Amino acid sequence: MEIRTLNDVFFTVVGRDNERVMLTRQDGVWNPISAPQLHRWVTAIARQMQLWGIRQGDRVVLLSENRPEWAVADYATLLLGAIVVPIYATQTPEQVLYVLKHSGARLAFVSSRKQYEKVESVRQDSSLERIVVMDSVSDLPDVPQMQYILSGSSDLADPAIEAFAHTVQPDEVATLIYTSGTTGTPKGVILTHGNIASNLNVTVELTEIGLGDVAISFLPLSHITARHVDYLVAYRGATLAYCPNFNDLPQTLLEVRPTVFVGVPRVYEKIHNQILHTTTGTKRRIFDWAVGVGHKYREQVINDQIPRALTWKLANKLVFSKIREGIGGKARLFISGGAPLGKELAAWYGDIGIRIDEGYGLTETSPVIAVNTQQHHRLGTVGKTLDNLDVKIAADGELLVRGPSVFKGYWNMPEETAGAFEDDWFKTGDIGHIDQDGYLSITDRKKDLIKTSGGKFIAPQPIENSLKANPYVGEAAVVGDKRRFAAVLIVPNFPILEDWAQTRNLNTESRKELVATAQVRTLYEGIVEELNENLAQFEKLKKVMLLWEELSVADGTLTPSMKLRRRHLEQRYHKQIDALYAEARVHEKGARSAEEARR
Repeated sequence: MEIRTLNDVFFTVVGRDNERVMLTRQDGVWNPISAPQLHRWVTAIARQMQLWGIRQGDRVVLLSENRPEWAVADYATLLLGAIVVPIYATQTPEQVLYVLKHSGARLAFVSSRKQYEKVESVRQDSSLERIVVMDSVSDLPDVPQMQYILSGSSDLADPAIEAFAHTVQPDEVATLIYTSGTTGTPKGVILTHGNIASNLNVTVELTEIGLGDVAISFLPLSHITARHVDYLVAYRGATLAYCPNFNDLPQTLLEVRPTVFVGVPRVYEKIHNQILHTTTGTKRRIFDWAVGVGHKYREQVINDQIPRALTWKLANKLVFSKIREGIGGKARLFISGGAPLGKELAAWYGDIGIRIDEGYGLTETSPVIAVNTQQHHRLGTVGKTLDNLDVKIAADGELLVRGPSVFKGYWNMPEETAGAFEDDWFKTGDIGHIDQDGYLSITDRKKDLIKTSGGKFIAPQPIENSLKANPYVGEAAVVGDKRRFAAVLIVPNFPILEDWAQTRNLNTESRKELVATAQVRTLYEGIVEELNENLAQFEKLKKVMLLWEELSVADGTLTPSMKLRRRHLEQRYHKQIDALYAEARVHEKGARSAEEARR
């Protein structure tokens, strides 16, 4: 059945009578939520929202970690023709207030007392009328609590609400998604039911997910990628297990044992680094041997073939299967999205027998533009573009897109909307290339390209991803715009670095002291120098600055979806960066003076 609106997704999900639509963990036990139970809960919330006066076109905020109640509130809002406005649970009160005011939201669902207090502290400056708490909070008797509403649900369906839900049209707005904003003011991306449905109609056919599959919902549902995946998984009849806290993911993987794993590159980086960090001694020698074997058969793995060679089977039994056990042991489909996955990292996973299907898209495109699949996969690319989209590369290399999944504009921002399009083509802001076989590669964000004072353009992301493939590197940021050469800021992978320092009796009082030692500086300069051998002369990183502080959403250096906020990082460390380049000028001046003296 073709999906016309997101309400079609809901009716398909509850129409199957599945006993395990969702899984949620309570007191250490995973409890199933059936399709009839989900149906009752959504009906109860939609009916209550109607009593509160929520009508078609009203904006409803969801401020919560991933949990079943998020989906319940989402589905209920959509049934009424209202507009869902998700907010990241990590957002500050000031950031929440901006979205409340800009969207004109009337109602907010929040997960906990902590989130309630965040919204309550700023609600007087917004049009918000009511806050509903998902948790049961006994000392807030006057605050509507979702658990109380759900506990009284008995009717499976409300005929009037469902009749109205079927009248909702594809061109009606389903959601406003406020971009996390790597630069500038957040913008509310207007996505219609038809935008997201058109994207789902293609991706559900490309992805082999169905009854019996299990996926973990842990990427923030305020991000369109995570939400799209959850709709897809639910629509195809698979089970969604909710993991509200990212720190619980390792345990959740072992308990739930998902067959489908969807992550962002940072998750895959952490798994990679953890494996290398914990594999030592004899185990490391066996591991390195196995990876060497796997390297020979990488292309077969990438092409969804199981190598028949006895050496690969032995490597798989001794090493690769053990790695998969750490991810639950049952995953057969690995997907990456939300940010570029480094080619080196994807290749490493291929060497250990795991093919990662990388996709690409933006919030404004609902989100998928291209994706690697079991049938069509090319390492180092984001796959082939979806059949229902037109794409082209502009003269300056920017990828332009048009089609039914492209958004209608930014909420109450006509100038920004006009600036996002060239005629009817959406300007993605990404520099891309399409090869002769139709595979799309993304080089970098157009605004992130570094132009040196010599006029050379450097794409930082591929360089940064190559550095992050090294287990000693936690985060990397190339700088050098309008300067004579490129340099790099590196946040070490501290657990691995600290172990390295301990084996060399480097006893320091703090991480700040650790990164300042000559031995550590030499280590990272060596890592960068090795990378420089594969870079063009103008791309070479001539200076290295080690940071002792982790990047975070709280300090503004990462977006809530864990992307690098390059300009924020440069602003935060601008004095140190200026000093780095000043030091380089002094050294160069000294070197010239010495050369002249020798002459």
